[in-house]
Amino acid sequence: MPCLLHSIPTTFSFSYPEISPPPPTPNSRITAAAAATTTISSKISKTPRHILASTTLNNKSKSQEDDYYSTLEALNSKGRFPRKSLGQHYMLNASINEELVMAANVKEGDVVLEIGPGTGSLTNVLVNAGATVLAIEKDPYMAAIVRDRFAGSNRVEVLEEDFIRSHIRSHMPSMLASKIPPDGNLPYAKVVSNLPFNISTDVIKLLLPMGDIFSEVVLLLQDEAALRLVDSSSKSSEYRPINVFINFYADPEYKFKVPRTNFFPQPKVDAAVVAFRLKQITDYPQVSTIKSFFSMVNSAFNGKRKMLRKSLQHICSSPEIEAALRSGGLPPTARPEELTLEDFVKLHNLIVKTPILNHLE
Repeated sequence: MPCLLHSIPTTFSFSYPEISPPPPTPNSRITAAAAATTTISSKISKTPRHILASTTLNNKSKSQEDDYYSTLEALNSKGRFPRKSLGQHYMLNASINEELVMAANVKEGDVVLEIGPGTGSLTNVLVNAGATVLAIEKDPYMAAIVRDRFAGSNRVEVLEEDFIRSHIRSHMPSMLASKIPPDGNLPYAKVVSNLPFNISTDVIKLLLPMGDIFSEVVLLLQDEAALRLVDSSSKSSEYRPINVFINFYADPEYKFKVPRTNFFPQPKVDAAVVAFRLKQITDYPQVSTIKSFFSMVNSAFNGKRKMLRKSLQHICSSPEIEAALRSGGLPPTARPEELTLEDFVKLHNLIVKTPILNHLE
């Protein structure tokens, strides 16, 4: 459905402040790290686009919690600075990563896809929870950081790819094959990611129709976008085709808000965690074809303020559309923002002259 869903802005606007350590704390590990980080702060003004330090990533324990200092150490190991073009923003609060993993109910033996692992802070929590992780990272420097960090573990595989162009359906079966239970049924994987915000809508469009592979998709998104995505109520000015799309393929739930102060660099807006419980193919709404259904939905919203009897005239005549709306308990003057997913399904099956097919065919 390439024409679907271009209405939700997904790009954060970033500010890139100079790096300086937060106030000292009594924690001995953090205090020691602060001494090393002082060197970084003194050099940033001279080298604003690079982070310089002598601390290496290999000195870091794989089970250590990630914070401000450990994130800087990881970036320093490759001389990196967060790239705005890639939407890079790094989580500084290990407890948020733990809540993210809990929201997906990750347990021992699970296979998890992580998109944009960054320095591996969330990857670390996933591994500690017992998961095997397939991490897909576009930035070769960050991919190297994660490979180095988990070089001694057989629970992490890193693919240096652009997720939007990645062939997930070819990667996941081999990851899941080793987890086949005695009943012989291929298990489902999960997705847990602190996403690069500039690809969030594209990721959602790619993942949600994969209910045959994934059971849960738990993502950290821009807060305002997260609220719009989970709102399935019609008659809202924010109601878009993506709301119909999401509810067709999944049951979304807004989990919790994440203040912007938990990230480096700090974005100008807050974030939030959203969980999507994916539907199985047999649980999708029964429509003649999914392609024709979303083609109709898109056509309906192309003239959002137009009555459906006008915007869908290319499918059938206005009198036929009015009759179909009445049959569904809707007024003949209905507009797209007034229809729920169920209303769209009824309308489609009344005006699109194609027999209903089994989705498994």
